[in-house]
Order: sequence, then structure tokens, then C-alpha cells
Amino acid sequence: MLGTRTSSGLLSILALTGSSLALAQSSSPAGPDATSQGDVAVTIYNNNQALVQDVRQLPIAKGRSRIEFPDVSAQIRPETLSFAAADAGIIEQNFDFDLLTPDKLMEKAIGQTITLIRTNPATGVETRDRATVLSTAGGVVVKIGDHIEVLRDDGLPVRAIFDRVPPNLRARPTLSVTVNSSRAGTRPASIRYLTPGLGWSADYVALFDEIKGVIDVQGWVTLTNNTGTTFHNADTMLVAGSPGQGNGRSGSRATLVRPGTESAGREQLGDFYLYPIAARTTIANAQTKQVSFLDVQGVPARRVYARTVNWLQSDSDPQPVSSALSFATSRTAGLGDALPAGTVRFYQRDSSGTPQFIGESSIDHTPAGSELALRTGSAFDVYLQAEVEKREKITGAEWEKSLRYRVIKGGQVVTQVEAERPVTFYRTTMRYTITNAKSEAVKVDLVQAGLDRGWWSNDFRITSEDLPGEQINLGSRKWEVPVPAKGIREFRVTYEARY
Repeated sequence: MLGTRTSSGLLSILALTGSSLALAQSSSPAGPDATSQGDVAVTIYNNNQALVQDVRQLPIAKGRSRIEFPDVSAQIRPETLSFAAADAGIIEQNFDFDLLTPDKLMEKAIGQTITLIRTNPATGVETRDRATVLSTAGGVVVKIGDHIEVLRDDGLPVRAIFDRVPPNLRARPTLSVTVNSSRAGTRPASIRYLTPGLGWSADYVALFDEIKGVIDVQGWVTLTNNTGTTFHNADTMLVAGSPGQGNGRSGSRATLVRPGTESAGREQLGDFYLYPIAARTTIANAQTKQVSFLDVQGVPARRVYARTVNWLQSDSDPQPVSSALSFATSRTAGLGDALPAGTVRFYQRDSSGTPQFIGESSIDHTPAGSELALRTGSAFDVYLQAEVEKREKITGAEWEKSLRYRVIKGGQVVTQVEAERPVTFYRTTMRYTITNAKSEAVKVDLVQAGLDRGWWSNDFRITSEDLPGEQINLGSRKWEVPVPAKGIREFRVTYEARY
């Protein structure tokens, strides 16, 4: 007996009985783990899309006949179907996606006669009425004899018996194809189709040993199946990429310091890497499954403290710097693999040796040999306060004194503009105060951004800096500033520019 509440909530229980129902379901195997699928291969992409290939041994009659394929994806894209069987050609196809439910049975019974059985809760006596279903919009309306009745949700036991199951209602998603065969006999018949609802992502667990300066990395593939169908004992292939679509990923990303130039030792399909699952696996509907695909130990890693400061930024209070872990995916570093997009979660052992969670960061598809800096959070003990310590106008003559520091785009002056008003130049001294409450010295990667203002003002100069810096690009300069244990470091840089 199948029971459910109708969409309107007016009928508490619909009991479906009768031999016709049993006959309608007998074409599919019984039991929760039964399936009509054959040799299944599934290729899953990152964009919640999968390619399903299913080869079944089926008897095919000579001439024109219809073949049914139960247990296909309930979200199948019928226009992507490909059918193949020796000496048989496809004529037409149909996908029956109306699944057998009490609500659907009642909807399909509009205009038909059913039997209603009511039980008197006081006496236990059952009464039977033949009723014609008039409507299911907002509730079930039936005609019994010469009166109209609305089946109410009043808690009284009510069962509905249907004389037959509508032919287009299926217990399981079913694809049917009409074929024309030149001979009779059992042979392999295969279907191939695309379906949404089946996707995968990568998740990484990294254990960081700060004393040894290494991390151990485990990679897990997370499969999610919302197709409405279980794929049994499937040969599963994962593709790192989204053919024909962008990844559409968002959120906090890791910093890709330098893209890699190494080739991973994996099979490629066009521009995508393939990640086969070693053993066949059953991907159950409404299930999330995890399979290991990466396990490496002793990858060199270090903790990095960093902060980027905007131009003329003056902090009213010290701000915590970012804490990140930096490592490479190169072969020499011990990892040597391309990393599919996913989330990396970091752990570190406490004094008792128990791993504790210290942060996470997302990565995009990352080539082998790349350098990554994955932010794990804000530092507790390391703060940086940026302040405009001094800002003054300077004369053109003073500006010319620092001419040797002029930055000219592309090695030449690309634009010449006649001055329509006097040009004002500025000398700006920035003071960066870094405090470290840790019991060991640290280095902070300080980046000053906003130095490039476009073609009209890209002629800035660094006339004084406490430590030699590295010009990352035209608009940003970086310094690695050492800060003593339990100490304070003031760091100054003087800029001259038209802004």
C-alpha cells in the first residue's frame, strides 16, 4: 500500500491496491537495489552534467518494435540520445517522466471512476462508494451518485482503489525507442545521453607541520547524484573542466602566485584532465559519495603573513594581517599533479598531537608546477597599521631631481599631453607599523597597491625605502619585512608622484 498526502492536503491517505497496479510494476525488477541497467559507464563533469552510456542485452524482434529502457536518469536530455544495436535502426523515441505517485494517479483519473473505501473509526466497518473524479485543482473533488463531494483532510481513514494504471505513468524513469530490425535475436543495445543532476567536486585535507615545514595532502572526489536514478556498478570517469560552459565558481579564492608549466602524468581529453575511479562504484540517487584520488606526504610548505595596502590608506586602528600557507604543486616538491578545483581544508596538530582545523580556501583548476598561497584566516598576533605620515607639495624643480626614477611604460613615452594648467607634484611618506606578539620572529609580505593611475600619471618614483622592494607590476610593490619576536617594526617608504 502506497500512502501520501495530496498537494492540497485535503486527502490524508491514498491507498493504491488492485491486481492491475501489481501488473503495471512487474516489468521492472523488484527490490530497492534492483535495476534494469546493463553495463553502465558514467563520465561526470564539473558543471553538474554527466554523460551516461548503458549497454544492455535485449531481445529485439524482426521488423518494427518498441524497446524500453527503464532506470534512465529522470533528468535525461532526450535531444542528446544516441542509440545503437546491430542490424537495427531507431525510428522514434519517447521519454516517460511521469512517475507513479498517488497524486499523479489521482490527476490522471480525472473523468474516470474509482472506488473509495471509508472505515468507521468507532465500529471498524468499511463502506465502498464508486466515485467519478472531477478535479484535483486545490483539492480532490468527486461525484458520488447524484451529489458532489470534496475529500476532506479530517483524519478519517480513506483509501482510493484505481481500476488500472494509466499507460504513461511509470514506477521508474523509462526511455522507449521504436526501432526497425532486419533480424530477430538478443544482442547488445546501447544508449548514450547527457543528464544534469550528476556532478563532482574536489575536496582536499592538508595536515600542516610547521616545525618540519611540510604538509600531507589527501584529495577526495565528492560525487553528488540528484538525477532521480541510481547508477549501479558504474565505470566512472571524472573530467576536470566544464565543456561548453564557464565554471561559474565564486567565493574566496586562493592566490595563484605563479601558474605551473609542468605536465601532469594524467590522460587528457582536449584541454581537460581525466580522473578515472579505480574500481566500479554504485552512485545512489540523493547520495553524496567520496572517493580518494590523491595521497602525498611531506610536501614543503611555509606559513606566510601578508597584507595589501591601498594608496594613501590611513588606518585608524591596526589591522590583522592575513595568514596563508604557501606550497608548490611541482614534482620536485613531491606533489607533481594537476589539482582540480575544490576546497582545501588545513589542519595542524596541537601540543597533544591532535589535529585541529586552522582554516580553508578554495582553488581553481591548478596546473602542475604552480605555486599557491592559500589564505587560512587572519593572524591573531600579527598586526599592521598603514598611515600617511607626511604629504607635501613639491616644485617642478624638485620633481626633476628624481627624474632618474621615472617609470615609462614600454620603455618609451607612449602619450604626450600639453599642460593646460600647472602640474602639482606630491612627496608622500607612508609609515607601516607592524607588531608581532608571537614568541618567534616573522616576515610579513607588505604590498603597496594603487601606484599606477593610468597613462596620465604613471610616472611615480620610489625615492626612499627602508628595505629594497620588488615591483610586482606597474601598480604594486612588495617588501618582505622581518619583525622581531614580541616586537614592533616601523617601516617607511617615500613616493613622489602627480597624485
